[in-house]
Parts: sequence; C-alpha cells; structure tokens
Amino acid sequence: MEYVVEFKGNRRQVYSAPDDMAIESGAYVIVQAERGEDIGLVRRVACPRECESNDKPMKIYRQATKNDLERLKFNRQKEEESKGECLKFIEKHGLKMKLVDVEYQFDCNKITFYFTAEKRVDFRELVKDLAATLRTRIELRQIGVRDEAKRLGGFGICGKPQCCSSFLCEFKTISTQMARLQSLALNPQKISGNCGRLLCCLRYEQEFYESVQPDYPPVGSRCRFEDTDCQVDKCNIFREQIVLRFDDGIQRTISLDEYRRALKRGKFKLTETDPQVAMEVNGD
Repeated sequence: MEYVVEFKGNRRQVYSAPDDMAIESGAYVIVQAERGEDIGLVRRVACPRECESNDKPMKIYRQATKNDLERLKFNRQKEEESKGECLKFIEKHGLKMKLVDVEYQFDCNKITFYFTAEKRVDFRELVKDLAATLRTRIELRQIGVRDEAKRLGGFGICGKPQCCSSFLCEFKTISTQMARLQSLALNPQKISGNCGRLLCCLRYEQEFYESVQPDYPPVGSRCRFEDTDCQVDKCNIFREQIVLRFDDGIQRTISLDEYRRALKRGKFKLTETDPQVAMEVNGD
C-alpha cells in the first residue's frame, strides 16, 4: 500500500508501506530518508496517478511511538534556535537573502535552510559557520515565492486554505491569458495569490473555457445579426447566452441555439474582427 506523507512546510511525498501494515490517516510514521530516517504525517492513501508517477517510492518503516513524537517536539525547538543562529550569520556576511524556514531531519543527520533571494547567493562561508556551530550536515535550498507561500501556509481570497498548502503537489504555469479567457478583470489584487503570482485556481476551469470558446463569437467584435449592425457585448457560457448591443443602444440577449441557427441561415456575420477568426466563425 502506498500513502501520501506530509512533512513540515506542507511538503508531500508518496511512500510505500508493507502490506501487513495498516495505517490510518492522521498517524505519524517513520520513513526512509536520503540518509537516515525522517518523520511525517500520513494524509491519505495515494491515488493511482500518484503511484504511477513514482516509480520507486521510499519506504515507511513503522508507526511513530510516543518517544518519537517527543523527539519531533524537541526538533521543532531546535529549528527555532538554529533559525536564530542562521539569521546572525546572514547579517554577519551581509547576504541578500530571506530565510523562510528551517527543517531538521528526524534523526538530526541533516538540517535544511529554505531561503528566497532575487539573485544567486554565494553562501559558502555561511555554510561553514553553520556546520561549525550546529555540527551536522547542512543544506541551503533556494526556493521561489510560490514555494515560500506553500511552506508558510495561509488563506486565499476565497477564504479557504491556499491550494498549494492544501492539496497541490506541483506548480503549473499560469498566464494572464487564462484570466482574459475567463472574462476576469485584470486587477492584480484580485487575480494574484499571497505569493504575488497569478492564482493557481485560474487553471482549474481552463480546459472547459477552451472547449466552449469556439462556440461563441469573439466579445467586442462587430457583426450583422438579422440584417442589423451590432456588436458582441458579452458571452455568458454558463447560461449559454450572447448579449448583442445594436447601434441605437438597445441590447438583445440571444441563446446559443438561436445564434447557431442564425449562423447556419447566414443571418449572423462577423464584420470587424481578426480576419482569420471571422472566416472561421462565418464559415467562409
């Protein structure tokens, strides 16, 4: 059986457990790490797609004991102390970097410092100071602003926990074209997340919008409907309606079926828009 195990900073990975080990969601487990052992929280059974994309999942050794949980609590305290030490050394060396989070491996064989920076940072001297002070293997990992938001957590403008912190396993490319296609106002405050980048949820309905867009005339294009000049004012894909604004200021709402019938009878023609788009809509 394979499970999705979550670590500090909403980091998730698929792990494989022996068939005779039944693990419930919400249980802490000791898992295989690159060098040694780590501890994580079982979130759920991994879905088939996650299992397929993970050819050689790492192993779950056992469920955590009371002593293991005490060790986890101790490690969290050490992380705060190590964060303070790191901040002192960053200031000492005058490095232009922002320390985001610190994470100890369960067995303390490694400590990872996550940071953001606008440019590449030469942190060799910083690593030397940290290794001499903490006496364990040090890893400094530069992350982007989206990963920073994922690690720190928070709530989106929808009022729900951030998607990246809740369930998203990877980030995909988001563009302003997605917002345009969904007829959203291009207001950065309304279409950006806590990370300052475009909202991940803009991608969720993108395939649907792309599939229905060819069924509607381009918004803003000039057209001729039933021998009268007008302009396509709005398209409501959920109600399957098209709003036309005639030159005398009158608006008329027609259904998608009515538009299709008019197009088929030659009673709807685009007159001013991209020539290629007009050709495709008019069927020329």
